[in-house]
Amino acid sequence: MKFNDTVLKELETITSRYPKKEAALLPALYLLEREFGTISNEGMEYVASLLDISPAKVFGVFTFYTYYRRPGTGKYLIQLCSTLPCALRKSEFLFDHISKKLGIKNGETTPDKMFTLKKVECLGACDRAPFLQINEDDFEHMTPEKVNFLLDELRKKQ
Repeated sequence: MKFNDTVLKELETITSRYPKKEAALLPALYLLEREFGTISNEGMEYVASLLDISPAKVFGVFTFYTYYRRPGTGKYLIQLCSTLPCALRKSEFLFDHISKKLGIKNGETTPDKMFTLKKVECLGACDRAPFLQINEDDFEHMTPEKVNFLLDELRKKQ
Protein backbone atom coordinates (compact mmCIF):
# COMPACT_ATOMS: atom_id res chain seq x y z
CA MET A 1 0.00 0.00 0.00
CA LYS A 2 1.67 3.16 -1.24
CA PHE A 3 0.56 6.49 -2.64
CA ASN A 4 1.33 7.19 -6.27
CA ASP A 5 3.60 10.11 -7.16
CA THR A 6 0.68 12.53 -7.66
CA VAL A 7 -0.71 11.85 -4.20
CA LEU A 8 2.76 12.03 -2.63
CA LYS A 9 3.18 15.49 -4.18
CA GLU A 10 -0.23 16.47 -2.83
CA LEU A 11 0.80 15.33 0.64
CA GLU A 12 4.09 17.22 0.30
CA THR A 13 2.17 20.40 -0.55
CA ILE A 14 -0.05 19.88 2.50
CA THR A 15 2.84 19.19 4.88
CA SER A 16 4.67 22.29 3.65
CA ARG A 17 1.91 24.43 5.19
CA TYR A 18 2.77 23.31 8.70
CA PRO A 19 5.82 23.82 10.92
CA LYS A 20 5.88 20.05 11.64
CA LYS A 21 4.91 17.25 9.25
CA GLU A 22 2.81 15.52 11.91
CA ALA A 23 0.36 18.43 11.84
CA ALA A 24 -0.79 17.10 8.47
CA LEU A 25 -2.05 13.86 9.98
CA LEU A 26 -5.78 14.49 9.44
CA PRO A 27 -5.38 15.41 5.76
CA ALA A 28 -2.98 12.49 5.29
CA LEU A 29 -5.61 10.12 6.66
CA TYR A 30 -8.16 11.68 4.33
CA LEU A 31 -5.81 11.05 1.37
CA LEU A 32 -5.38 7.46 2.50
CA GLU A 33 -9.14 6.98 2.67
CA ARG A 34 -9.68 8.69 -0.67
CA GLU A 35 -7.08 6.58 -2.43
CA PHE A 36 -7.87 3.19 -0.88
CA GLY A 37 -11.52 3.53 0.19
CA THR A 38 -10.80 2.72 3.83
CA ILE A 39 -8.13 3.10 6.47
CA SER A 40 -6.43 -0.13 7.45
CA ASN A 41 -3.69 -0.83 9.98
CA GLU A 42 -1.23 -1.13 7.10
CA GLY A 43 -2.34 2.25 5.80
CA MET A 44 -1.91 3.86 9.22
CA GLU A 45 1.62 2.48 9.45
CA TYR A 46 2.37 3.87 6.00
CA VAL A 47 1.09 7.35 6.93
CA ALA A 48 3.11 7.20 10.15
CA SER A 49 6.27 6.52 8.15
CA LEU A 50 5.52 9.40 5.76
CA LEU A 51 4.98 11.85 8.62
CA ASP A 52 7.79 10.53 10.85
CA ILE A 53 5.46 9.73 13.75
CA SER A 54 4.58 6.55 15.59
CA PRO A 55 1.86 4.25 14.29
CA ALA A 56 0.33 4.47 17.78
CA LYS A 57 -0.15 8.21 17.38
CA VAL A 58 -1.85 7.69 14.01
CA PHE A 59 -4.06 4.98 15.50
CA GLY A 60 -5.01 7.24 18.42
CA VAL A 61 -6.07 10.04 16.09
CA PHE A 62 -7.86 7.63 13.75
CA THR A 63 -9.89 6.07 16.54
CA PHE A 64 -10.81 9.46 18.01
CA TYR A 65 -12.46 10.69 14.81
CA THR A 66 -15.55 8.73 13.79
CA TYR A 67 -15.80 9.95 10.21
CA TYR A 68 -12.91 7.95 8.78
CA ARG A 69 -13.97 4.77 7.04
CA ARG A 70 -12.92 1.56 8.74
CA PRO A 71 -12.50 -1.77 6.94
CA GLY A 72 -15.92 -3.38 6.54
CA THR A 73 -17.79 -0.08 6.39
CA GLY A 74 -20.74 -0.23 4.01
CA LYS A 75 -21.15 1.86 0.89
CA TYR A 76 -23.21 4.34 2.93
CA LEU A 77 -21.96 5.27 6.39
CA ILE A 78 -24.87 6.61 8.44
CA GLN A 79 -23.73 8.60 11.46
CA LEU A 80 -26.41 9.84 13.83
CA CYS A 81 -25.53 12.44 16.44
CA SER A 82 -26.29 11.34 19.99
CA THR A 83 -25.18 14.34 22.05
CA LEU A 84 -27.59 16.30 24.21
CA PRO A 85 -29.22 18.65 21.66
CA CYS A 86 -29.97 15.75 19.34
CA ALA A 87 -30.98 13.51 22.24
CA LEU A 88 -33.47 16.13 23.40
CA ARG A 89 -34.95 16.01 19.92
CA LYS A 90 -35.35 12.22 20.03
CA SER A 91 -32.23 11.04 18.23
CA GLU A 92 -32.34 7.82 20.29
CA PHE A 93 -35.83 7.10 18.95
CA LEU A 94 -34.56 7.87 15.44
CA PHE A 95 -31.55 5.61 15.93
CA ASP A 96 -33.83 2.76 17.03
CA HIS A 97 -35.99 3.35 13.96
CA ILE A 98 -33.00 3.18 11.59
CA SER A 99 -31.59 0.17 13.41
CA LYS A 100 -34.87 -1.71 13.10
CA LYS A 101 -35.37 -0.69 9.46
CA LEU A 102 -31.89 -1.87 8.47
CA GLY A 103 -31.77 -4.84 10.84
CA ILE A 104 -28.41 -3.79 12.31
CA LYS A 105 -27.10 -2.39 15.60
CA ASN A 106 -24.61 0.35 16.35
CA GLY A 107 -21.36 -0.18 14.44
CA GLU A 108 -22.77 -2.95 12.28
CA THR A 109 -23.06 -3.22 8.51
CA THR A 110 -25.97 -4.71 6.58
CA PRO A 111 -25.27 -8.14 5.05
CA ASP A 112 -25.34 -6.61 1.55
CA LYS A 113 -22.55 -4.19 2.64
CA MET A 114 -24.73 -1.24 1.69
CA PHE A 115 -25.23 0.50 5.06
CA THR A 116 -23.20 0.92 8.24
CA LEU A 117 -24.92 2.57 11.20
CA LYS A 118 -23.04 4.48 13.88
CA LYS A 119 -24.12 6.53 16.86
CA VAL A 120 -21.57 9.35 17.14
CA GLU A 121 -20.75 12.37 19.23
CA CYS A 122 -21.39 15.92 18.07
CA LEU A 123 -21.53 16.54 14.34
CA GLY A 124 -21.55 20.30 14.91
CA ALA A 125 -25.16 20.99 13.97
CA CYS A 126 -26.91 21.39 17.31
CA ASP A 127 -29.32 23.96 15.91
CA ARG A 128 -30.51 21.46 13.30
CA ALA A 129 -31.10 18.46 15.56
CA PRO A 130 -31.66 15.63 15.17
CA PHE A 131 -28.84 15.53 12.70
CA LEU A 132 -27.22 12.77 10.70
CA GLN A 133 -24.61 12.32 8.02
CA ILE A 134 -24.61 9.79 5.24
CA ASN A 135 -21.06 9.66 3.94
CA GLU A 136 -20.27 13.36 3.51
CA ASP A 137 -23.87 14.56 3.09
CA ASP A 138 -25.65 16.29 5.99
CA PHE A 139 -29.32 15.87 6.88
CA GLU A 140 -31.05 18.03 9.45
CA HIS A 141 -34.27 18.01 11.48
CA MET A 142 -34.61 14.30 10.78
CA THR A 143 -37.76 12.28 11.29
CA PRO A 144 -38.51 8.59 10.68
CA GLU A 145 -40.34 9.59 7.49
CA LYS A 146 -37.33 11.54 6.17
CA VAL A 147 -35.03 8.62 7.02
CA ASN A 148 -37.31 6.16 5.22
CA PHE A 149 -37.26 8.36 2.13
CA LEU A 150 -33.46 8.70 2.19
CA LEU A 151 -32.86 4.98 2.63
CA ASP A 152 -35.30 4.14 -0.15
CA GLU A 153 -33.57 6.62 -2.48
CA LEU A 154 -30.13 5.19 -1.68
CA ARG A 155 -31.38 1.66 -2.32
CA LYS A 156 -32.69 2.76 -5.73
CA LYS A 157 -29.17 3.87 -6.70
CA GLN A 158 -27.94 0.28 -6.51
